[in-house]
Amino acid sequence: MRIAIQDTYPDDVAHCYGCGRLNPHGYQLKTYPAGELTESRFTPEPYHTAIPGFVYGGLIASLIDCHSTGSAAIFKMRAEGKEPGSEEAPRFVTAHLEVDYLAPTPLGVELRLVGRQVEVKERKVVVDTEMFATGKLVAKGHAVLVRMPETMAGQ
Repeated sequence: MRIAIQDTYPDDVAHCYGCGRLNPHGYQLKTYPAGELTESRFTPEPYHTAIPGFVYGGLIASLIDCHSTGSAAIFKMRAEGKEPGSEEAPRFVTAHLEVDYLAPTPLGVELRLVGRQVEVKERKVVVDTEMFATGKLVAKGHAVLVRMPETMAGQ
């Protein structure tokens, strides 16, 4: 059984609008290990419109952001010799995010996000993410993620 890394976040930090399992109004994005990579899938709703037929760019950025934080947890666990899903995942937040929009992203199709580990350090993970729509690369992101400060948990 595949377990999404977001489903292993501690309850006090599982409310993110993009990927928090405890936020019933959010996207509920799920990120899974996929060999050496990570993968998330998301189908935008008609209200995620920028102009008729195309996805709002802010949604694209937030999906890349949340996919990257989940990927950081997976890559960090693996670097420590742990299997994602075997225990509560470490929680990461975004320190820096760059998004390149490469092509208009159509509505009505599933988006596939693929993450690649760039760097894993003690408190920092760098992830590159590509987003595909119907097999076409439509956006890519570069994210620097840091361990969530303890002052953010349990608020």
